[in-house]
Amino acid sequence: MSIELIAAFVAAVACAGIAMIAIKLSGGRLPKWITPAAAGAGMIAFAVWSEYDWFGRLESGLPEGTVIIFRDEAPSPLRPWTMLFPMTTAFTAMDTRRLAPHPENPDLVLAPVYAFARWQGVRESFMVIDCAARQSALLTEGVSIDAAGTLTGAAWTPMVAEDAVGRAACSRS
Repeated sequence: MSIELIAAFVAAVACAGIAMIAIKLSGGRLPKWITPAAAGAGMIAFAVWSEYDWFGRLESGLPEGTVIIFRDEAPSPLRPWTMLFPMTTAFTAMDTRRLAPHPENPDLVLAPVYAFARWQGVRESFMVIDCAARQSALLTEGVSIDAAGTLTGAAWTPMVAEDAVGRAACSRS
C-alpha cells in the first residue's frame, strides 16, 4: 500500500510538472490554478487505474494450474461509475495442481482455495466437491470426512450447470 501511495504522489508531481511546463510554454496565458488541478487529476487517474488493474495484475501472477472460480464485481454506491464499468474487488482461486480425490470415494475431491480481496491478505481454505451429487462445501470447523469418504457437518452448496468449481475440480477426477 505504501508503494501505491508513493506512486500516486509521483503521478501528482509529474502531472504538476507538465502543467508548469505548459504554463511556461504558453507565455503565462494559462491560469496558475492549472498546476494543482493537474496534480489532483494525476493522483485520481492513478488511483482509478490502480483499482481497475488490481485483478489483472494478481491474475497474471497466479501459478499455472490455478483457476479463478469466483469474481466479485458488485457495483458500489461510493463508486457510481462501477455501475457502468464493473470492477473486480475480490476473487477466489482454486489450485487444480493440488486436487486430492478421496481414496475410497473418487467422486469426493478436496481442493485448496484462496480468497483474494483488495487491501486484504490472502485467505487459504479447503473445499470439498462432490462431483457425483454436483455440490460443494467449504471445510470449516465441525466438518469431518470419515475413512469411507462420507462428509458430515458440511453446508453443501449445489453447483449449477457450467459451474466454475465443478469445471475446475471434476474434469480432472
